[in-house]
Amino acid sequence: MSIVSLRLNAVEEELFRSYAVHTGKTLSELFKNALVEQIEDQLDYEIGMKALEKFHKKPVTHSIDDVIKELELDL
Repeated sequence: MSIVSLRLNAVEEELFRSYAVHTGKTLSELFKNALVEQIEDQLDYEIGMKALEKFHKKPVTHSIDDVIKELELDL
């Protein structure tokens, strides 16, 4: 397992350490979870933008009734 260092000013360090104590998690857990969440958000955004581009090229919509009928058939 590798180690990554992070530079924090005194205020940031105190805030992060206090939050870690408050949540009962390590700083490592908090930083990793925050980074993973940021990556997931970015990927979701990119997928959404591609879907929007695709929709603009060929706008297809479905009525709620059609969606309900299709879902009932799949059940």
